[in-house]
Amino acid sequence: MSDSVPTLAPRGDRPPRVNPQLLRDWARAAADGLIAARAEINELNVFPIPDSDTGSNMAFTMTAAADAAESADPEADAATVTRVMADAAVASARGNSGIILSQVLVGVADAAAIAHTERDYSFSRLFAGGLRLASLAAVRAVSEPREGTVLTVLRQAAEAAHDNTSASPADLARAAAEAAADALEHTPEQLAELAYAGVVDAGGRGMLVLLDSMVLVLTGVANRRRNYRGLLNEGNLPAQRADEACDGSSDMDFEVMYLLDGTADELIGRLRDYLAEIGDAVVIVGDSSESGERFSVHVHTNEPGKAVEAGAVCGAISDVRISCFALDALRLADPEEPLPRHKRGVVVIAKGSGAQELFAEAGAAVVAADDGLSVDEVADAIRATDAAHVVVMANGELASQELVAVAAQARSTHRSVVFIPTLSMVQCLSALAVHDPGEEADVDAYAMAEAAAGTRWGSVRRVSERVMTLAGTSEPGDMLGYIGSDALVIGHDPLAATTALLDLMLATGGELITVLAGSLLTDSPEVLDGLADHVRRVYPGIELTVYPCGQDDSVLQVGVE
Repeated sequence: MSDSVPTLAPRGDRPPRVNPQLLRDWARAAADGLIAARAEINELNVFPIPDSDTGSNMAFTMTAAADAAESADPEADAATVTRVMADAAVASARGNSGIILSQVLVGVADAAAIAHTERDYSFSRLFAGGLRLASLAAVRAVSEPREGTVLTVLRQAAEAAHDNTSASPADLARAAAEAAADALEHTPEQLAELAYAGVVDAGGRGMLVLLDSMVLVLTGVANRRRNYRGLLNEGNLPAQRADEACDGSSDMDFEVMYLLDGTADELIGRLRDYLAEIGDAVVIVGDSSESGERFSVHVHTNEPGKAVEAGAVCGAISDVRISCFALDALRLADPEEPLPRHKRGVVVIAKGSGAQELFAEAGAAVVAADDGLSVDEVADAIRATDAAHVVVMANGELASQELVAVAAQARSTHRSVVFIPTLSMVQCLSALAVHDPGEEADVDAYAMAEAAAGTRWGSVRRVSERVMTLAGTSEPGDMLGYIGSDALVIGHDPLAATTALLDLMLATGGELITVLAGSLLTDSPEVLDGLADHVRRVYPGIELTVYPCGQDDSVLQVGVE
């Protein structure tokens, strides 16, 4: 700690003069304190938006002020140092809480300017006067002031400081900090959103850090505070109706902030009214300095473009920052993982080059299973879609425990994975036919699953050994016709087995037949010709579609819808 205690004026009975280094030390101690308490304050952040950034915003704003104070001329007086801090805070303020914090520094700077004019350089004139000016300015800056917020904490700290102006600097600072701590404990009694979340006000907690930091630089002893992550007070909580939502949420999707220069004071009132019409949480604060009036503007809105245009009409805007609450929540959920670029993705496991091309043309990412398949390959393919919601169709190529392993690897805070239970590529093709990327993710996945489940499917396979089936005993080289996993047809050639299988499947009706031809039929076009002739003769009016897919594990797959 540097020599930052107030020093005596050189003559007369004037009160102690504030050493400008005290202000630099306070700024740095406050910045460090906010950084240390950032996680705690973020967890308390439920009002006005539960976006968990109050601690981060206050730490960022105060750090900018501390950096500016340390960069100022070493010989600068208190009025100059406080003004540099205020200008930096207004210019760098982040969020509602950062803007309110900047007003504390603006209040101190204004008090220092008044003290310089009145030649009263005392700590009480600077700090008590600054808190009082800051409290008034903060209330004016907020469109809808609420009790139980940082405004309450700041006001009670200012009143305590005013009541102790005759005390020593250390006692005055302690009185202000203790009043703030007491006010903070009672914030849940004043704001239902806080009571039912079980927290105190996040901005008020940050304000207490500022006041405790002044006590620290004056006395060298830090105030010990309880952990404010939980509600530990025993006061009476406000009543709440059963249908009353008290989650501190907002219907607004965007936070808009910008700096506004060169505007007349009368336009600020109009700007505030307009922003209140298109949004909420409106805060507009200004800082009068030698360079002129500069305002920091903040609003939550669903129309960020209009909010920026309104400022541009009033004056020169700069440092425009627009953030989306939903995206911020995702970033906070896992800051190490980048956000996905796409909303939706589909991953399909397929055998046969023709099938793989077919699914790729339908917009799916395809994992080839001809030479075997691993869990890691499928998980990598899911991640490679760079999508927030991924539908996976394994088509019978992975066991259930392997699908669980895929999900464990591929899911993240930014990515959901849904498995549609397709056991064949024809079911997968039906699901892709109804896939609608523009639809809600859950609705789309349900429609795909319904289409897959509504497709009766079968296959024809050549056996290499004697097999006992429900249709009898097959010999090596025979063709078995399966419906699902049950072998119900035995044929001595592909066409006989396929037509017999179709007759069974169409016994309950159907309008569309889809055939995925395997590699065995590449050199046997007569089988597909005979199948087409059978359908025309026996099932007139039913549509037949054949795709050359090239899979090796089946002669063909067939689906009936």
